[in-house]
Amino acid sequence: MSGFFGPLDSEGRVPANQQTRVAAFLISAHGALARQFAFTLPMKLDTAWQTELNAQLYREAEIVSLLMRATAWVPDLALGYMVASWETAWLPAPIDGVADRSLAGAIHLATLAHAIHAGIRPAALLPVNAKADDPFVMALRRIEFESGRLLQGQILFLKGPELVPLRDAVSAALEKRHAAVRKLWREALESVGITFTNDAER
Repeated sequence: MSGFFGPLDSEGRVPANQQTRVAAFLISAHGALARQFAFTLPMKLDTAWQTELNAQLYREAEIVSLLMRATAWVPDLALGYMVASWETAWLPAPIDGVADRSLAGAIHLATLAHAIHAGIRPAALLPVNAKADDPFVMALRRIEFESGRLLQGQILFLKGPELVPLRDAVSAALEKRHAAVRKLWREALESVGITFTNDAER
């Protein structure tokens, strides 16, 4: 097993089965964020962080659209049950110490988005000889770039004044989300022959 995509074909393209499995995982994760942003946003924006949510909604939708078009899809019989387990993992979980349901929902969404954007680095899996102008390669690099930008929005909210009294609860929820996302991402990669040489995330 290797810590990178491959073996690449003669033109430097990522194998289609690896593209399919990784793209399906990323679409599930970013699609879940897009749906949850859409349901969380009120009809009228009242706060600065809600404005940021609106922007993030469209970024997540763009990521999903890009992956759907840039991936060389092949049949994958295992995706049925894998997607079901991924979709379950993105659902909101109770946050200890947060009674306000609206605020708890916002914290859940911010911690999930933070874990996905910070913990999943698909472009780091590309070997140096990957074909630079291949659509899938370009898509992964674009997603990683956008994730870095989107991450700033989650950080601003999670460290904002509204959550200062709930710092311990927020930190615990964030830690749990990161652990869960890392586990799912690692399992998805290992299922197509990609593994990490240590516990550092790609």
